[in-house]
Amino acid sequence: MRKGQYTFVTGFLFIPVALYLVFVIWPYVQTFGYSLTDWKGQSQTFSFVGLDNYVALLEDDVFLGAVWHNILFLVFIPVITILLALFLAFMVNAGGGGRAGGVSGVTGSKFYKVVYFFPQVLSLAILAVLFGAVYRSDTGGMLNGLLLKLGLIEADRPIEWLNEPDFVLWALMAVVVWHGVGFYLVLFSAAMQSIPRDIYEAALIDGAGRAQSFFRITLPLLWDSVQTAWVYLGIVAMDMFVLVSTMTSGDYGGGPDHHSEVMSTVMMRNFLYFGRSGYACAMGVVMLLLTLIVSVVTLRATRRERLEF
Repeated sequence: MRKGQYTFVTGFLFIPVALYLVFVIWPYVQTFGYSLTDWKGQSQTFSFVGLDNYVALLEDDVFLGAVWHNILFLVFIPVITILLALFLAFMVNAGGGGRAGGVSGVTGSKFYKVVYFFPQVLSLAILAVLFGAVYRSDTGGMLNGLLLKLGLIEADRPIEWLNEPDFVLWALMAVVVWHGVGFYLVLFSAAMQSIPRDIYEAALIDGAGRAQSFFRITLPLLWDSVQTAWVYLGIVAMDMFVLVSTMTSGDYGGGPDHHSEVMSTVMMRNFLYFGRSGYACAMGVVMLLLTLIVSVVTLRATRRERLEF
């Protein structure tokens, strides 16, 4: 029976595993192989150069600056998104005063969930167009128009949000946070609804306030969901290609003067524009390794003993 069972399971697993090896693992292997060559992309001939591409990466100021920008995204995007999503999820699930002293969400919590989730249904291309209008460099842009109405800027001196080195990264972060908060609010809300109301009610009887209930009850019991969200947002922060390439100036984005450059835009520019495909493959391998390291470190750093209730 066991031999027959193993044969049955193996038969079902063979095709999925084979497809995974061919379409996922093999391209990674090919990319690493090309990263050791001077491949130009369109040419069928190339020479083996060893680790020269990787050595060149360490001397490439544009790529190193892009790595630093990805690190900034990696620090701020998960922290801001998770904190906002946790706060909003707590308010729509346990932030209001229920009947007879019970626990419930704020008034209109179901409506708020729909409104907060709405940005998640928009594609990144639509987001780029939408926030392109928000960040327009003249007073016709929504943000500059608002600041002008408030008297914070002059009509002849609008802020060029996507062309100012001091503002461009924060402007891009704001788009990612606005887009992602709703999804993680729903994720945390679903996990929060599995927490028995009796726990919150007992805490209220003992005199616990909203802040104490959040940090002593909600956050520890949602830690697994927070850990998952952190990994996903870390992967988003290591990419950022679509928004940077569509919202900022320059070939494949990265402007002004490489101040919004990320690893993926440098890689695509070298691959498609400069024809340095072997060098671009080396960047792709570095991106893969950094993403794996970030995921492993995040999972280990946020590991905690599971709480049961």
